[in-house]
Order: sequence, then C-alpha cells, then structure tokens
Amino acid sequence: MKLGVHLPDFTWPGGTQTLGADLATIARAVDEGGFDRLSVMDHVYQIGVVGPPEQPMLEGYTALGYLAAVTTRVKLLTLVTAVTYRDPGLLIKEVTTLDVLSGGRAIFGVGAAWNGEESAGLGLFFPPTAERFERLEEALRIALQMWDAHDDGPFRGRHYTLGRTLNSPQSIQRPHPPILIGGGGERKTLRLVAQYAQGCNLFAGPELAHKLEVLREHCERLGTDYDAIEKTANYRFDVGAKGENVGRIIDELGALAELGIQVAHGRVHQVQDIAPLEILAEQVIPAVA
Repeated sequence: MKLGVHLPDFTWPGGTQTLGADLATIARAVDEGGFDRLSVMDHVYQIGVVGPPEQPMLEGYTALGYLAAVTTRVKLLTLVTAVTYRDPGLLIKEVTTLDVLSGGRAIFGVGAAWNGEESAGLGLFFPPTAERFERLEEALRIALQMWDAHDDGPFRGRHYTLGRTLNSPQSIQRPHPPILIGGGGERKTLRLVAQYAQGCNLFAGPELAHKLEVLREHCERLGTDYDAIEKTANYRFDVGAKGENVGRIIDELGALAELGIQVAHGRVHQVQDIAPLEILAEQVIPAVA
C-alpha cells in the first residue's frame, strides 16, 4: 500500500502572509518522506466538513503549479476537479501543463461537482445533477481525444463542441496522465470509472467492500480489467501527539489493503507541524509498503 497526503485546510498559524512558505515546507516534507501523492481540493470556498466557507481556500490548479515547482517526485492532483468549473478543453490543457512542468507527475482527478453554494457565490456554472454527469462523460472523452497525439480533429457532443482538439505540448506521461474519478455513485460514477479511468477514490467506510464489488460488476459488463484500476480510499491520518496511534493506523490500513485498496489518501492531522508527516514517513510507510 502507498500513502497520499490531502490538503483541504490552509488555516495555519502564520495566516496569509506565510501561507505560501508553509505550503512549500509541507510539500517538501511530503516529497522527501516517500509519500506517493499530494492533493488539494478543487473548491473556491471552504467546505462544511472542514470549516466555515470564510476560511482560506486556494484555487486548485494554481496551487498545483506551485507545488510542482517545490517538489521533485511526488504525484500531484486535485481530489477532485469539479468538471463544470472549467470548459474541458481548457481543463485538459491545465492538466497537461501540470504534467509537463512537473516532469510527468500529474494525475487527472475529476468528478461531477457538488458544491452549489460556492458555485452560486462566485457565479460558476452548475447545472442539475444529471447534466453534470453527462458533461463529466463528455469531458472524459475530450480528454482522451486531446491526449491522442494522432487526433486533433473536432469534437462534437451534446454539451461541448471543440473545433480542433490540438494539445501541444503533449503530456509527458503516455498515453496520458492517469485518470482518477472520485465518488462512489453505483449507477453512474463507478460505471465511468470502469469505462474511462485508471483509478478511483472511495470513502473508507462500511460500504467500501460493496462499492468495490459494484465496480467489479461494471468492469465485467464493459470488458474492463478490474485489477488494472488503482483503488484509492479517503483516510484521515492522526498519529497522535507522540505517535501513539501508529499501531492502530497500520492495522486499519492493513484491513483496507485486504479489501483491495492500494492507496490510502487523506488529511493529516496537524500537518503544518511537520512532525506527523515525519512519523508517517518513518513508521507507517515502511510498515505498509
């Protein structure tokens, strides 16, 4: 199993004046500690499960570009991109740019979007649920076409029309950066994972085994290799003040691994202190590798 660090909260003691430097310090600790990936949210307001909307929130792809510059090996992604916030042609250009400038470390994390409050607040496009899923599937088709170096022809879908899907420079990762779809919706989301993605992200809750079985069923219907899809799960890392929770974390990650989860990816409690990252790097990563 591999570990990933998710940064959903930028409310740190130094405030806005030191936010950039603090983020760089955290990112370097993640990079040097042997974590597999580092992610930010694609939100413009803070979300309710983390804090009030007024808390600091960085724009996702600008933040990832900064993280690419201060790291050398860790993979980078949003967990996950709200597909309706950017037209797909521009979005794939952004992911490709991240891949090129990071030396081939981008993951295209994407989902159907859900936050109506922030969309209304900043005037972002936010159609009804069914349409968002239609647009997600078209965006995935556009991504595959734009990452096909031999096809820069037009794309005409129900919601998007692109006159020429030129994408130069192409991504370093070939045939394209891995596509990771977030969410556990059984009828639509997991079907899209089976059809288009190289990875999924699910919640590490009591329904996890069932969700994985539903994904397997979609793969069987579509003729997709279930084992080739990387399974990731959200997990909150709280090592304790002096690492007293390490044993429990290792046991819980072992249980996830038995279900087939390959990456445990989530928020690290008190990440700004750096010590929790060091404990995870020194004690947990070797134990679960």
